[in-house]
Amino acid sequence: MKKHSARLYGLFGILLLTINTLCAQEYYFPEYQAEWKTAPATSGAFTEASLQAAVDFAMEHEYTGSRDLRQAILKGFEREPYHHIAGPTKKRGGPAGMIIKNGYLVTSWGDTQRVDMTFSVTKSFLSTTAGLAVDAGIITNVNDLVGDYIWDGTFDGDHNSQVTWKHLLEQNSDWSGELWGGKDWADRPPREGGIDAWKNRELRTPGTFFEYNDVRVNVLAYALTHTWRKPLPQVLKEQLMDPIGASTSWRWFGYDNAWSTIDGLQMQSVTGGGHSGGGMFISAEDMARFGLLFLNNGVWDGKRLLSEAWVKAVQQPSAPNPNYGYMWWLNQQGARHWKNLPEHLYYAAGFGGNFIVIDQENDLVIVLRWLEPSQIEAFLELVYGAS
Repeated sequence: MKKHSARLYGLFGILLLTINTLCAQEYYFPEYQAEWKTAPATSGAFTEASLQAAVDFAMEHEYTGSRDLRQAILKGFEREPYHHIAGPTKKRGGPAGMIIKNGYLVTSWGDTQRVDMTFSVTKSFLSTTAGLAVDAGIITNVNDLVGDYIWDGTFDGDHNSQVTWKHLLEQNSDWSGELWGGKDWADRPPREGGIDAWKNRELRTPGTFFEYNDVRVNVLAYALTHTWRKPLPQVLKEQLMDPIGASTSWRWFGYDNAWSTIDGLQMQSVTGGGHSGGGMFISAEDMARFGLLFLNNGVWDGKRLLSEAWVKAVQQPSAPNPNYGYMWWLNQQGARHWKNLPEHLYYAAGFGGNFIVIDQENDLVIVLRWLEPSQIEAFLELVYGAS
């Protein structure tokens, strides 16, 4: 058994006995436009006082960057050569969030219906469109070479021709090139060296070296768009967001110049984040619905939308980074390990403190907006240690 503090497990034992009894071990799935049903916060581990302490913490530790996200982006990535805003941005709201147990709302704070940018939380939506492609047989196997599907030169060459879908999903492809004006080597460059060194770096064998890199993530979005032969927002809306009753307010943007012709039609390739603008613009409530689908292993109110095999696959640690799966972060032993929290947690995370945390063993989904990113572990410790 993985080691966690006895205090946390003791409190969760109480939690499971109380609220699971309330929900009769069944999940609640909110219908479209329904007011989210609640579970009482006055019994067991979740008390009004303990939850209020967590909410107060989130409200008191708002992300310190500018609410004008255009300015926050430019400041946050000012080290990158040639960095500029290439897609839409939006001024953000204040801290907000939700804690969901068995599908029921335990507590919430802030404006949970406000549509805001989510930055790299978008990556978890992007990887889901890959999962839908695998489930549909459009991608036969994640270990297939992407160059067998995309033959326009994007994956040509001795190095790029080795890249598989799995490498792109795990961010260890070391794909080399330029897309939509973004150069792979200029995205989050090393602290040491300069432009000449970064341009002429030694390429790593795909699958052996993890590097968080939005250009390569956007290459995945481009490849999936051409493989689906339709825009990814359309895929996501039809196959997942509409069936889970998401609102009509979410949008998924690409860069202004990210257009290509597919089957005679102009299609925009979306981004996997808001690094240079774009990405997923969405409310906390729609994020919670997305998290609830994963919590229930891809089934929404009795209907399978995503294979259980894919939900399990996204949680498998990659070889070069035990804290990263298929564009979901994992709370495993490694550089990003939260030592006082369960190791089965996995989560989507984005710039500015946007999170979807999933705990399948305890039937929890936790959504946060605009929490100072360095405070996520402390916030979760309050939730898991509530008494």
